[in-house]
Amino acid sequence: MVDYPRKKGQPRGMDFKRITPPLTEEIVEGLRAGDKVFISGTIYAARDQAHKRMFELIQKGEPLPFDIGGQIIYYVGPTPPREGMVIGSAGPTTSSRMDEFTPALLKAGLKATIGKGARSSEVKEALKRFKAVYFVSVGGAGALLSQRIKKAEVVAYPELGTEAIRRLEVEDFPVIVAYDMYGGDLFKEGVEKYRKV
Repeated sequence: MVDYPRKKGQPRGMDFKRITPPLTEEIVEGLRAGDKVFISGTIYAARDQAHKRMFELIQKGEPLPFDIGGQIIYYVGPTPPREGMVIGSAGPTTSSRMDEFTPALLKAGLKATIGKGARSSEVKEALKRFKAVYFVSVGGAGALLSQRIKKAEVVAYPELGTEAIRRLEVEDFPVIVAYDMYGGDLFKEGVEKYRKV
């Protein structure tokens, strides 16, 4: 992981870290709540129904549909692509809908998730226990975010349509660390920061 170079004329405070999955513990250890990050490489798209199915596989001791070790799951159900496009609008969905399944996936080796909104105390504890991180992306900017997705293919549960698991190839996909493995909480720290102003 290296600091993303600031473009000429870009103000300070706009520095990004750059990471490439699969994530190692060393990468996760270097991320702190509030860090701005660009992700390039392979991530996976999955939502409620796909999470439920993966959770059931874990409970049965059966293999997951892809190697989850070190991976990042983006909570997104993209719209169908228009002609000539790789993917349709691809904005994040509300992360709390996956909270009941997330600790089991983190235990299985998942290292990061991307969504929007706060998570449960159980998820935050699991992030600390299994050395993982939670990123947030900008809600309502699905059309812009889709431009950072260079390839998309369904890898499991095609019958779920938009909620199928997809392998996405992304380039400089922008996220912010909301919860880190140390208990850092951007939502809480952000409120405290502006309370002092």
